[in-house]
Order: sequence, then structure tokens, then C-alpha cells
Amino acid sequence: MRVLSLFDGISCGMVALERAGIPVEKYVAYEIEPNAIKISNKNYPQIEHCGDVTTADFTQYRGFDLLIGGSPCQSLSITQSKTRQNLDGKSKLFFEFVRAFEEVKPKYFLFENVASMKDECKQVISECLGCEPIFINSSNFSAQERPRLYWTNIPMKYATTMSHKQVLEDIMQKDVDEKYFYTCSFDEPDMSAPVCTNLHIKGHDILKRVMNPKYKCHTLTTCGGGNTQKKVMDNGRPRKLTPVEYERLQTLPDNYTAGVSNTARYTAIGNGWTVDVIAHILGAMKNIK
Repeated sequence: MRVLSLFDGISCGMVALERAGIPVEKYVAYEIEPNAIKISNKNYPQIEHCGDVTTADFTQYRGFDLLIGGSPCQSLSITQSKTRQNLDGKSKLFFEFVRAFEEVKPKYFLFENVASMKDECKQVISECLGCEPIFINSSNFSAQERPRLYWTNIPMKYATTMSHKQVLEDIMQKDVDEKYFYTCSFDEPDMSAPVCTNLHIKGHDILKRVMNPKYKCHTLTTCGGGNTQKKVMDNGRPRKLTPVEYERLQTLPDNYTAGVSNTARYTAIGNGWTVDVIAHILGAMKNIK
């Protein structure tokens, strides 16, 4: 299998192919974030890194078997509803995937992005790629809620009816370092609710939320410090999730992202894919006659 991966991040696509049992002859990655590249190189030194998609000559990969990618979602996501620029903002990098799609003419392709995009953006992407998206929530495969759309020509059984009973407490580490715990006051916990309490800290309401370990985690996002990590109640005390717990929520191997700062780890994982979802989709290639 010869693979071209755009916006490769930490090479979750490679992890998924490996997990699906699909041999990879060559994996070419386009990514510009230094920490993501460092993580990828640590785990897969054989990957050929080529830098910026906007300057790429994709014709050299004509006839590759598989094209994969998930372009930046910031200007498509509902989390930016007041300022989002849709496919005119940073997410216009999607059209680099289209350029690769047209120049490479791969046998198979997979494109991923947020499910909360506007219908008109979904229609543009569908028209460019010639297919309708499949909706899959990572909660079907993990302890994380992560609704996403996947455009692909790989024939597969849809995963929308699958169920996965794993919740936060199933992926939580034991004996977590004290540095992850909060010492501030917080509301009286309500352990019947998914968000069981709120911290008494400054900032946006979303930064104050503490999740109930009996429920699934909310969608992981990038983190820039400042209490942006997801939080959980751990034996009556609120704390940040650890980088390893973030990895488990994305079904990555433990310590896959070790070797960079914790902030860089959180960001790289939040930008990544839920590996088991991708393995489910790509694994269907093995059943094609």
C-alpha cells in the first residue's frame, strides 16, 4: 500500500493502517507543525515527511493507492460559530486535498472533518469528492464523544449503529501526580450529571466544567494552557486529564506522544484522529475482491 497523507499531524493514519493489518510499502506525509513531526518520527522513522501542502507537487504521487487527510477544522466548527469563515478561512486548505485528489487519482481516499459544519460546506466537499459523507461518532469506538464526517470511496459497513460501553473511568490512570489536581473551590458535585461540577476559576464557562467519570468525555480539542485541558472528578477531587488519558481517548498507544511538552502533547492529540475509527474504515479495504 502506497499512502499519501495530508495534514498528517502525528500520523494517526499510519497507526490505523498498522492496527487494521494493512501492509504499508510507502507512507508520504505533509505536515508543518514541528512537535507533530517529532512525534511521528519517533514512532515511524520510515515515514517520508515533505512539509507544506500548499507548495507540493502531487503529480509525483500519481497512482498511489490511498489518499487520506483531515484539513484544519477551525473555520468550519460550530465552536467558532460567531467568527467562523467556513471554507474561506483556514479550512480552505481543504482545496489542497482536492488538488491532490485530482492530481494523484488514488484508488481509495478518506477525508475527515467536523460534523458541525454548515450544510453548504458539506455540500461543497461532497461535490468536490464525488460522494456523500458517513457520520461516525468516536463514542462508538471509545470513551470520547467526537462526531465527525468521513468522505470515502472505501465500501464499508457503517458504524453508526455500533455501541461502545467504555466511559471515562475505564481509561483513567491510577495514582495520578498531584500536579494535575485543582486546589481551588468548586460547586457541590452532582454525580448524576455528565458535567458534575464547575471550578471556581476565571475564564469561559467551558474551562470550568468537570466531567463525571461515569460518562463519556466531551470532544478533545487543542490546548494552549490556561486550564484548557479536559477535567474529571477523581475520587471527589477535580483534576486535569493526563496526556496518556488523552491518548487513550483517541485510542492511541500509551505514551505515543511522549518526548514533547505536555502542552504540545495535548494539542497534537486534540488535532488527531480516533485511531480505531480510521482503522475500521481503512480495514474494509481488505475485504475488497
